Amino acid sequence: MSKFWSEAIQHLVPYVPGEQPKEQQIVKLNTNENPYPPSPLVMQTLQDFDLARLRLYPDPDARALKQALADYHGVTRDNVFVGNGSDEVLAHTFMAFFRQKAPLLMPNISYSFYDVYCNLYDIQYSEVPLQADFSICLDDYSQTNGGIIFANPNAPTGRTLELDEIERLLARNTESVVVVDEAYVDFGAQSAIALTQRYDNLLVVQTFSKSRSLAGLRIGFAIGHPDLIDGLERVKNSFNSYPLDMLAISAGVAAIEDEEYFRSTTDRIIATREWTCNELQALGFVVLPSCTNFVFAHHRYLEGAELMGYLRANGLLVRHFSRPLIDNHLRISIGTDAQMQRLIDTLTGHPDIIRLEA
Repeated sequence: MSKFWSEAIQHLVPYVPGEQPKEQQIVKLNTNENPYPPSPLVMQTLQDFDLARLRLYPDPDARALKQALADYHGVTRDNVFVGNGSDEVLAHTFMAFFRQKAPLLMPNISYSFYDVYCNLYDIQYSEVPLQADFSICLDDYSQTNGGIIFANPNAPTGRTLELDEIERLLARNTESVVVVDEAYVDFGAQSAIALTQRYDNLLVVQTFSKSRSLAGLRIGFAIGHPDLIDGLERVKNSFNSYPLDMLAISAGVAAIEDEEYFRSTTDRIIATREWTCNELQALGFVVLPSCTNFVFAHHRYLEGAELMGYLRANGLLVRHFSRPLIDNHLRISIGTDAQMQRLIDTLTGHPDIIRLEA
């Protein structure tokens, strides 16, 4: 701690991202990255890009990307906000809408960046407990609030809510902003984007990092009523007028245009996820239902921290959380078929794991 730090940051506890190992032989199943490369159309677009243009600033409004997103999701460009990854979009969302007199409501087990933003922006918040099965019960959010945020599907649990549950919440919660964080929605859940056309307090946030294999380019977006988008633009333009560079804008448009590749890779990941769930269960794991590109599981007899260490020693990285209620669980990203086979083979080799008979 430095004497030059502002008092406001002295007690901040920053978000800790998943480990990014330097050893190439490590199988990374810890940060929910897509195991497949970006669309061939994206790669061709980047290869053909006129690098001489990089001497210029990018379009501060990213109009081409906003229009592509608007056309894809059946909204207008005024309904779309873009940012440097969904983390930046969420950060602006917290600043724009959640600094209220009443507390922000969010699940007690969810994306751990949420409480970091609250502490950074001095936002009071209240954590709503998940159900015993780790599901979100939106009936529990019927209380005075300065906003509501939840991930759907939720992370790190992977569980999803039905669209009619979200609409019932919106019908009764009309005086504050509801944010649905859909980072993983493309792996089997229903998006709430259509509801933004009926509820002016709903904001849906998505990312290109997961289903479109562009984690390295940092593209996130939000869709909502133009008044909400205007609020986000005010924050963005008070922070960074050029959040997306030219390459990201061009690649984002290309990724949207290649629908066939998008569908084929997400379908492959979903199929591999279902195979992985069955194999883990056969090895004595309890696996939560997942509509994401990861699974959340614990072993019936072995501790999560011990299993994480065992896998790490054998060249596989998975995510372990030390917080209460989930400290015995592992979050395992879905990789290629070969990577998941290696995971299962390695776990099968654990001296205390016995494959259950079918």
